[in-house]
Amino acid sequence: MLKDAIDFGQVRRALVVRLMFHGDVLLSTPVVSTLKKMVPHIDIDALVYHETRDMLSLHPDLNQVFTIDRNWKKQGVLFQLRQEWRLLSALRARHYDLVVILNDSNRATWLVKLLSPRWSVGPDNPGRGRLYRKTITHRFQLAHNRHMVELHLDALRCLGLTVDSSAAHARLSIVAGAEAEARVEHHLSAHSLQSGNFVLVHPGSRGLYKCWPEAKMARLIDALSGQGVRVVLSGSPAAAELEMLARIKAQLTHPVVDLSGQLSLKELAALVAKSALLIGVDSLPVHLASACQVPVVALFGPSLEQVWAPWRTPHQIVGATLPCRPCGLAGCGGSGQSDCMDKLSVQAVLDAVQSLRQTLEIAPQHHRAGCVSRIQLV
Repeated sequence: MLKDAIDFGQVRRALVVRLMFHGDVLLSTPVVSTLKKMVPHIDIDALVYHETRDMLSLHPDLNQVFTIDRNWKKQGVLFQLRQEWRLLSALRARHYDLVVILNDSNRATWLVKLLSPRWSVGPDNPGRGRLYRKTITHRFQLAHNRHMVELHLDALRCLGLTVDSSAAHARLSIVAGAEAEARVEHHLSAHSLQSGNFVLVHPGSRGLYKCWPEAKMARLIDALSGQGVRVVLSGSPAAAELEMLARIKAQLTHPVVDLSGQLSLKELAALVAKSALLIGVDSLPVHLASACQVPVVALFGPSLEQVWAPWRTPHQIVGATLPCRPCGLAGCGGSGQSDCMDKLSVQAVLDAVQSLRQTLEIAPQHHRAGCVSRIQLV
């Protein structure tokens, strides 16, 4: 047992803070579920950016989800200060005994300082000054080749909890909700699709340097369609991503169902959950598939798959063998174009799909729908 392990019997309420992007927030959910499972008497709240709140809303182990809207600053300094004060007042009223900081930032440091919990934990950042070291009572070490979920769980380990990352409660989790599920069911019914009889392809990413060349993505989709697989396309409503998907569709010789730009984040989660297989690049849908325990073929370029790979769901990773990969840069030399993605062949991705199918005993069904059956994973 750690000599500075905290007494969880004296922790009544905890705040988990993850101020990053959608996928990062989803990858923090095992911290919430593990903490609740291991210390069930604790009330747990979360603080995230407003645009990522749907990653946590409806989560059964969370009491409240507080948000910071990054658009506050666009409405003037006084408006922002009022909103920040209201948030701080609401957080103070919760009287947290423990604050778990999952990504280091100046805001997080001052938040802990102002909330004055008995215990706090955050990443050990040697570059931080005396204020951070005095404010954060416990600090967990960072490792560049450790999966992000494990890094998050390290925050609990260094508080004295014996965490088993293979346990059921350490999975990713998202609750789409009945409304989102009903809307997705309506979309699928309109195209004579059912749960588990289609492959979902999500070509885009917030970082376009992670994306595969459009011509190769089109050839992959046509190859799958030619095998009798029903393909559904998804994508965010971002203009650049919709334009990319339009160019991909223009190269197809087989019809697909295109739901890009039509789904909320909750609806995308519901759609992923109903798919037989997800094919995508390093982006949020890969993590949604992990949360829904849907098999994944993930295409990786500059990103380090040891950190961002699908978590505890059957998967195949396709990545080019280059001495410079992974570099973590936004394209070669920061150019926005990644040679390691350009060099991935269509056949390599098809082989990964076939390998995953064989592993899961998934095979095309040669009937009218030309669909793919999915084994229910446990």
